[in-house]
Amino acid sequence: MRQVSADEVGARPFRFYDFVMAAFVAILLLSNVLGAGKVAQVWVPGLGHQPFGAGILFFPVSYVIGDVLTEVYGYARARRVIWAGFGAVVFMAGMSWVVVALPPAPDWKNQAAYETIFGQVPRIVFASMCAFWAGEFVNSYVLARMKLWSEGRHLWMRTIGSTIAGEGVDSLIFYPLAFLGAAGFTSALVVKLIFVQWALKVAWEVVLTPVTYAVVGWLKRAEGVDVYDRGTDFTPFRARV
Repeated sequence: MRQVSADEVGARPFRFYDFVMAAFVAILLLSNVLGAGKVAQVWVPGLGHQPFGAGILFFPVSYVIGDVLTEVYGYARARRVIWAGFGAVVFMAGMSWVVVALPPAPDWKNQAAYETIFGQVPRIVFASMCAFWAGEFVNSYVLARMKLWSEGRHLWMRTIGSTIAGEGVDSLIFYPLAFLGAAGFTSALVVKLIFVQWALKVAWEVVLTPVTYAVVGWLKRAEGVDVYDRGTDFTPFRARV
């Protein structure tokens, strides 16, 4: 495959870019619908059973896809996908609020259950959006910079290193914004949640590294290029390629 800089690629179409974008947005929305309201537990050596949000099963997959996007298509196209995902989450949060607020029909008895599943606490929604936006951009930026620094070698180092940074920022933003000062959440518990969630997400990335290698290799061969972000404008505040 041919190594090219991002400006050489320009706005050329890619065969599978749209499918990767769709997968990213779908997993992001599923994580909010299926995982956000479920608190499970896992046994951690030395710490015993620890609580964790079930959304952790989805968010690391979105980071893997984010890694694939940046590695294969470059930072600018990954940035476009992050903004698409952010817009989809904002729309979903707004529509969830509208649908839950609609008065139920008299003979429909599931309003309470519906509110439990789809009702959203504004503070948590705000924290989730801020954490997602910042964490994804840090993840993509770090991976793109590490690719230049390593001259494309050691993909595992880039994917894990960017996840350590991105998921760290995500957890540092989300848990204090969402829970610090809330009833039942002491400062110690919030700090504990930050580190447990961060460690679990990074572990997920490590476990999924062979999958990342396989997908990245296949996409690079299929697209015929390997994009390096030389001369890229790394500002997050644009969606144009």
